[in-house]
Amino acid sequence: MGRSVALPGAASVAPVTDPTLAAAVHRAARGQRLTALLLVGPLLLLLLFSFCFPIASLLGRAIYDPTMADSLPRTAAALQAAPDGVPPDPVFAALAEDLLAAKQDNSLYAVAKTLNSLLPAARSHVLRAGRFLQPGQPATRESMTGADPFWGEPDTWFAIRHGVQRFTTTYLLAAIDLRWLPDGGIGQVPEGEAIYRAVFVRTFLVAAAVTIATLILGFPLAWMLANLPNRLSGRLIMLVLLPFWTSILVRTAAWTVLLQKYGLLNDLLLWLHVSSDRFDLMYTRTGMIIAMTHIQLPFTLLPIYSAMRTLQPSQMRAAYSLGARPFTAFRRVYLPQVMPGVAAGALLTFILCLGYFITPALVGGPADQLISNFISNYINVELNWQMAAALSFILLALTLALYGLFTKLLGVDRLKLV
Repeated sequence: MGRSVALPGAASVAPVTDPTLAAAVHRAARGQRLTALLLVGPLLLLLLFSFCFPIASLLGRAIYDPTMADSLPRTAAALQAAPDGVPPDPVFAALAEDLLAAKQDNSLYAVAKTLNSLLPAARSHVLRAGRFLQPGQPATRESMTGADPFWGEPDTWFAIRHGVQRFTTTYLLAAIDLRWLPDGGIGQVPEGEAIYRAVFVRTFLVAAAVTIATLILGFPLAWMLANLPNRLSGRLIMLVLLPFWTSILVRTAAWTVLLQKYGLLNDLLLWLHVSSDRFDLMYTRTGMIIAMTHIQLPFTLLPIYSAMRTLQPSQMRAAYSLGARPFTAFRRVYLPQVMPGVAAGALLTFILCLGYFITPALVGGPADQLISNFISNYINVELNWQMAAALSFILLALTLALYGLFTKLLGVDRLKLV
């Protein structure tokens, strides 16, 4: 007996029981799916090779660091049979051979930099060892610790044992101000080195402040645009989109001029008699939030405007005719229908603010740098890709968790971006 096949595009039709017709419909549907796949195939490949692979490669560095394992193979092998703490002479001899070999192939600085990321101030000791070690001169525990007591410290060898492991969670723990303890547990880093949690909190607080500011400014403006005649509304929308014609760098640089102590904003406040003195807005968090709010306002406004344009004015008139007061009609009829647009605009602005780099760097002060500035510093200045990847991984995980919570509370099917 033939299969029952519903013809494509039909809402409710009788099932097809003819085997020949069913096979023809199946072939046609398979051909349509193959055509669609071929059409989107180039885009999928582009996303895969230009987006997915680079991000996966970067995030993989958060748990994979073969630098010390490749440069200190003898030390890694000798440590496997050595007891915890400061090891015996054979391990020191293996370390000396590895350091001399690393000096010969110009990888000593990479070893020093990697160990320094695991144990602060270790770089200078590794480079000093490369200078005083000589080929053919046997190295012992006594000779190396006598030349530099650093090599006789248990913390030094604890860091080396972690460093020679290709896969490690040290960087991920450091990204949230935690570290491995010699007893195998996890504890807090010293108080003077704990900075990343505060930076993450600062980043989320600034993003929340900018999101709230754009909602306060964008919601009334979106309502006005949605209720104006189409011709006038279209012209005003062009003014809203006008900042997109210039780069974010130019817009941020313009704010560095406006926010100066003797800039236009202070002049305006004095002229309006809002203040009798000039404010220091440059290199402050207030100035940074002002600049970020201006840049992010269209991203919040447009989804709200899109949701408001779909509402019919007759709904509010119907609520009034049924006895609802203006505020009650707004709260019970209008607001629930525009909330998907409000939520989408707020979520878009909040997530974009988490990755801001240029505006905090140019307008914010040293105490206002966000997590993206630290990631950039590790990539471009410190050349510590592992720490940059760990911070990126934590930021991505927090962002995805926030997005998941947001969509669970609101419903992803209700989000309206356009």
